[in-house]
Amino acid sequence: MRIFFECKYLLMIAAWMIITSVAGGLATEIGPWYFSLKQPAWKPPDWAFGLIWTIIFILSAAAWMIAFNNRPTRSQRISLVGLFVLNSFLNILWSIFYFRMHHPDWSLIEAGFLWLSVLGIMVVMWPIRKLAAFLMLPYLIWVTIAMCLNWETLVLNPGAY
Repeated sequence: MRIFFECKYLLMIAAWMIITSVAGGLATEIGPWYFSLKQPAWKPPDWAFGLIWTIIFILSAAAWMIAFNNRPTRSQRISLVGLFVLNSFLNILWSIFYFRMHHPDWSLIEAGFLWLSVLGIMVVMWPIRKLAAFLMLPYLIWVTIAMCLNWETLVLNPGAY
């Protein structure tokens, strides 16, 4: 029965990772508008973003699996699933606001909610297994960096949205 428990959640977590990654990728349209923006000198190269997100999603999936394999309460499981679903929605919404709608101002506001969703996941994971919460730290750091980058883009490109 324990093997079924682990496989069931592994499939759910893998589906979350794949759906969020694909949907986020489809929402990301790098075209003339994006290339016309002035970018801060410290912005990572465009190719690095896919690598960074891949690492973040792998660490997040591992954190989720570790938390679920440490027998969280029913309430904790529901909270984690709800927070990961909310996080996915916010992750994709950021890309839509920024890349599709060309509104870095809206995406910056939305990024605050994305940051809070990652923090919420960490808070729920902490009493279950601290390692799981720590594995989410790169995601929190990356969203913080992305918010700074988003802010700098707004400052460097007044009226570009």
